Amino acid sequence: MVRPDAPVVVGVDGSETALDAVRLAVREAAIRGRSLRVVHAFVWPLLGVPLGPVPDGPAGGGLRNQAERIVAEAVAEAGKVAPEVPVTGVVVDGPPTPVLLAEARDADLVVLGNRGLGGFAGLLLGSSAVQVGAYAECPVLVARGEHRADGPVVVGVDGSELSDLAVGFAVEEAARRGTELVAVHTWLHPVPLGPGDVLPLVYDLDALAAEEERVLAEAVAGWSTRYPEVPIRQRLVRGNASRVLVEASKEAQLVVVGARGRGGLAGLLLGSVSHAVLHHAHCPLAIVRRHGPQE
Repeated sequence: MVRPDAPVVVGVDGSETALDAVRLAVREAAIRGRSLRVVHAFVWPLLGVPLGPVPDGPAGGGLRNQAERIVAEAVAEAGKVAPEVPVTGVVVDGPPTPVLLAEARDADLVVLGNRGLGGFAGLLLGSSAVQVGAYAECPVLVARGEHRADGPVVVGVDGSELSDLAVGFAVEEAARRGTELVAVHTWLHPVPLGPGDVLPLVYDLDALAAEEERVLAEAVAGWSTRYPEVPIRQRLVRGNASRVLVEASKEAQLVVVGARGRGGLAGLLLGSVSHAVLHHAHCPLAIVRRHGPQE
């Protein structure tokens, strides 16, 4: 269960994309009624690098002071966007991935820029993205594309347990934003659902489409009762999952996916589909692994 005082956490590194993430994060904190915690991962102490000003240099020099300035700038930017949101800033010693995963244990949401420099360099270009998205103990929001105030919330559905968590998170986000939820389920052909599954050489496409339609309907069943104010639209598409979700993101204000899945969304954070959505989405992307509104 999420603590009522759990903050929204945003990782910063001094880049413009990190400030973009701060702007998104403070808006998210405002609509959730949460505080914002600005975090900079400071890896230099682990490398034995001198942290203070150099001899005869300016008193405000040195890596530690630079890190403090990065946080102060981000806190100030958050105050410009949503002055009503309580904001704190902290410099935490350690590499970015472990720092963010530790922060996620007590957070309502972790927000990241889509690329950065310094402490968060390559965060969404390599293993750090996979680790934060796949293992964070709260949803992770990636600041991508245009931050719209209109458009639907889009959620990728595949019938897995994590997909169910993603749907729960997405419908709550749609309720917060006063918009509709579009549940998207894609399929191409039969896929194994477990070890040892044997796939038929010949299959009935109509029967398969009906089964995929059932998976989608079951994924959203019951949510209209819990959130009657949220219109829920179902989209069953025969096509590539990443392409369909990226295309849907052009008109969305948020796309939500589970950290892992099966069927059309299998390996979402493990391979090419992950890279496509993370690098090409036209709006912010939320990755859900753990808690949602149903907990």
